[in-house]
Amino acid sequence: MKKILQELINGNLSVEEAEKMLKTMQIVELEDFAKLDTARDIRTGFPEAIFAEGKNDQELVKIIQNCAKRGRVLVTRLNEDKYSKIKNELQSIQNEDFKIEYNPKARILLIKDQEIEKEGKIGIITAGTSDIPVAEEARIVAEEAGCEVLTSYDVGVAGIHRLFSQIRRILEEEVKAIIVVAGMEGALPSVVAGLVDIPVIGVPTSVGYGVGTGGFTALNAMLQSCAPGIAVVNIDNGFGAAVFAVTVVKQALND
Repeated sequence: MKKILQELINGNLSVEEAEKMLKTMQIVELEDFAKLDTARDIRTGFPEAIFAEGKNDQELVKIIQNCAKRGRVLVTRLNEDKYSKIKNELQSIQNEDFKIEYNPKARILLIKDQEIEKEGKIGIITAGTSDIPVAEEARIVAEEAGCEVLTSYDVGVAGIHRLFSQIRRILEEEVKAIIVVAGMEGALPSVVAGLVDIPVIGVPTSVGYGVGTGGFTALNAMLQSCAPGIAVVNIDNGFGAAVFAVTVVKQALND
């Protein structure tokens, strides 16, 4: 980008030529199946994440290898079986001073060359242990976006006495936002929002049975909450919750 702008200043490029080159460099076409958005982190503050579901193994490997040429890679919704099939083909990346980490619970693959400096804090709470995979997805994404994360799992309303000491601990650490992950009846975000003075991001999960099947009961309960200050993301969307929470934290730090 700097080279193109310098050529424009020097008069070696017209404005139209520079504009075309800048637009072209933002998208990398990978054969006929992928177009990589290489400038997303510049525009939004978050690099493009690779969503593994629905991609065949060879396409996924090629996308990961190409993204790794440009830096850190985050692959979401990558189940253990699929990772086992492709991990040997990723060894060439690891040999180039990149560290490969796979979290089976969060179903996330990380490829990185160095640790990110943490700034700002986020809390993550789950109602039950079955909600932890979604919470872990949120935790890893938030940490890779540069935030410190404090977690407290299995403190739902079925045993609400477990919650209060954990809320106190999180608030004492001066977190700027709390992600609350809950399935079943989805009541926990409303309870938390009624106890704190910082933004709460509710994440409904597909944990439940009967009318709670698929997470829609939890979603509707969070959307209908009587407690103010709750933002709600889609069912099982730990990634989206983390991105929103990090945006809130960074904005608070900049202010």
